[in-house]
Amino acid sequence: MVYQTIKSQDPVPQSTQMHTRQAQVNLMAILILSQGKCGLSKCITLYLVAMAAADLMVVVTEVILNRILYYYLPSSSLYITPVCSCVIVLLCVARDTSVWLTVAFTLDRLIAICYRKLKDRYCVPKTASLVIAAVCLLFSLKNIPWYFTFDPVYVTDNVPWLCQSKPAFYISPGWIGYDWLHRLLTPILPFIFILLFNALTVRHIVAANRVRKSLFSNQGGAQVDPETESRRKSMILLFAISGSFIVLWMPYVVNFLYYRITNTHYYTGGTDPGYILQQMAYMFQLSSSCTNTCIYVVTQSKFREQLKKIAITPFTRVTQLFK
Repeated sequence: MVYQTIKSQDPVPQSTQMHTRQAQVNLMAILILSQGKCGLSKCITLYLVAMAAADLMVVVTEVILNRILYYYLPSSSLYITPVCSCVIVLLCVARDTSVWLTVAFTLDRLIAICYRKLKDRYCVPKTASLVIAAVCLLFSLKNIPWYFTFDPVYVTDNVPWLCQSKPAFYISPGWIGYDWLHRLLTPILPFIFILLFNALTVRHIVAANRVRKSLFSNQGGAQVDPETESRRKSMILLFAISGSFIVLWMPYVVNFLYYRITNTHYYTGGTDPGYILQQMAYMFQLSSSCTNTCIYVVTQSKFREQLKKIAITPFTRVTQLFK
């Protein structure tokens, strides 16, 4: 894992400023979804709220603590090496949790659509809560070793500052294996699982829709089938979330393969092609932390209705005061 930061004299990059707005977006999503008025089951709502909360933590740890404060408060106690190491651990926990909650949500929808008998036992709020808790706990434990991979960049008055990977991280078989495991778990295995789950879901939906269309045609009716329409909406939401995840995480995988295959661990400056690739990968990866909310707005009409209500509420209150 490469966390060497090349400090710039320029203001905070536009991409970083853009990512700070993600916190507001995710807070809005949590507020709307937690009210339970979007026409979604409680099970789906739990997953979506947990995903929005995990995305919010990614923005807080990666964008606010790890980037913005570094520009404005470079001498903050947050950048003492032990504290910096803890922030990076929290960052990795938030990132892994966000990714694997997307996988868990995709699996939940696969079971709900394709396996009706299992659905009654698995696709319930209690199971969703247990899955969310298990994902958070497992990836919190899995990321603790990151704390021990960093050395200070410099020491002033016996105080260690900033974090850089230890040389042993790149040559020790144990740390190399841990780094590969980290990338395998996030995001390579999620890529595979999401593609597999979506393929199974599509196959089932296409087969089921073909059967229902033949039944409706035999009855001589051209009426809308509510079951087919419900499946279509579920499929759009599912594919939009999982598809955006794969597209936005792909540069991150390319960057990892680049620095491992080329054995490039340190960059010469902000114009180094490897550094540019790394920062682009981080930008796209961080963008995935706000796309889900945009997808809800585009695909869910009731979510849009709740968003409009929240947007006009202040104006409604002001109008009532004047009346």
